[in-house]
Amino acid sequence: MTRIVADISVSLDGFVTGPDPGPDNGLGVGGEALHFWAFSDDPEDLRILREGTTRSGAVVLGRRLFDVVDGPGGWDDEIGYGAGEVGRPPFVVVTSSPPRSVRLTGLDWTFVTTGLSDAVAVARRRAEAASSDSGRDLDVVLMGGGATIGSALAAGLVDTLSVHLAPVVLGAGTPLFTGQAPRTLVQRSVITTSTATHLTYDVR
Repeated sequence: MTRIVADISVSLDGFVTGPDPGPDNGLGVGGEALHFWAFSDDPEDLRILREGTTRSGAVVLGRRLFDVVDGPGGWDDEIGYGAGEVGRPPFVVVTSSPPRSVRLTGLDWTFVTTGLSDAVAVARRRAEAASSDSGRDLDVVLMGGGATIGSALAAGLVDTLSVHLAPVVLGAGTPLFTGQAPRTLVQRSVITTSTATHLTYDVR
């Protein structure tokens, strides 16, 4: 069964970027500490990263995040979703209008201009097709940014919330949760490594 998994790194004070994020500094001031776990040589961090990318049948992201990863200082052959792992899934971008050009032409991009719900539906179809082709269950992963994941939670689109809690206090930045309606989470796992606490919840 294809799940919709919101997966994001967050600081102890609830921020998914540091202060002053922008196209040339997507994680803001000090925000790189949020993702130390993804570049760690801790065996559990490596396993969590590998299992997450292996189960990714399609990935949804917002336009701001797309502009960062597709920008000059963004992803390349060495850094990016699935780089060095099992390959890269198709990416679905929520946007008001498609970009005029795409730097990362080697990746599979779909731009959805009719809202987050439609973007998730497109990604689900892609993931289900990939699941059928591979003979195993693959997920739709909402990788961010924070506003995209917050909106998806508010809209009831998320089945599983995976939070990588980094041992850093940023003081300001982009908050993960703002004005959320009450939402019940069922804790499924807690894994502590040298660089993060990895928390997984079912969303009710």
